[in-house]
Amino acid sequence: MRGLSFASDFPKEKTGQPRPSRYPFGMKTTPSPRIEILNCCDTSRREFLQAAGTGLAVAAMAPMAGAAFAAKKKAATPETVVAQLYKTLSEKQRKSICFAWDHPLRNRVENNWHIQKKLAVGDMEDDQIDLVKQIFNGLHSDEYRKAVYNQVVEDSPGGFDDSAIAIFGKPGTGKFELVFTGRHVTRRCDGDSLDGTAFGGPIFYGHAADGFNEKADHKGNAYWFQAKRPNELFQALDGKQRKAALLGKSRGERGTKTVSLTGKKEGLPGLRTADMSKDQQGLMRSVMKDMLAPFREKDAAESMKLIEKNGFENLHIAYYKNENIGKDEVWDVWQVEGPAMLWYFRGKPHVHTWLNIREKA
Repeated sequence: MRGLSFASDFPKEKTGQPRPSRYPFGMKTTPSPRIEILNCCDTSRREFLQAAGTGLAVAAMAPMAGAAFAAKKKAATPETVVAQLYKTLSEKQRKSICFAWDHPLRNRVENNWHIQKKLAVGDMEDDQIDLVKQIFNGLHSDEYRKAVYNQVVEDSPGGFDDSAIAIFGKPGTGKFELVFTGRHVTRRCDGDSLDGTAFGGPIFYGHAADGFNEKADHKGNAYWFQAKRPNELFQALDGKQRKAALLGKSRGERGTKTVSLTGKKEGLPGLRTADMSKDQQGLMRSVMKDMLAPFREKDAAESMKLIEKNGFENLHIAYYKNENIGKDEVWDVWQVEGPAMLWYFRGKPHVHTWLNIREKA
């Protein structure tokens, strides 16, 4: 097995050329049949139904089984599934995907990469692939879980199997974090191992739904709503505020450096929230909460808590007119930055989104 390539080995997303398959090794020739959208409890539910049987047998054991199932369902968080996955790994698999907690790879974020070269998700055992799906889907809300999962499948030549994970630390014995990577995806599951850090560290998400070069309406894009909502805020600004918020060219993408934090409360790009009216600030807060909707409630709530702690009035929002698609003045690129957070949405030529929220820069 030759293994996967690092991000630096991948073709850069700067042209409209079709992307070749990124599998340089022999994958399973029979794809996993488990492609349904799972939440972190679906497997438990199937096991319960199989064990319970039907008819009178189900009725007879319903009170006891129902209580047991409820307890099991409550316990099946993505973090507990990471521990379950870890226990299934062979020694060879652990050597490929397990790293020390303080390994520098843990803090890396990219728009298109495999965090380790040796083992793809698609080359794991079928039950392990199921567990990885449960972890990934469990990190997202019920409303957006299907759309987010489909993005991963659609954007990669090998579907969900064309991704790679790494586990840092040892689940169940202290600090740990699972990092899931692929095209347009860097997600984390850390069980609150990192204090004052939303999502366990910086994340990335994106989508090329209608070709590499999307049109102005971004047809079918799972994340385009995250541009439409900030544009509603732009429409609520007066002329002076729009002048402060509408800039020329954005920061661009530089891997992990894209989400570097400054600690500044003033002087960041765009319009400072403190310079908005109370109604506008209320709309800004509503927009921020709505944009967190794809993520599980726990992570969304932690994100807002950390943002508020650093002063909501210190957030700056900017839109970038030089990177717009079409002439509709629905700005495809925006950024929200505060003392210890950065949310950069690059909608041209398709959606790339970088997000880093912390308590301290």
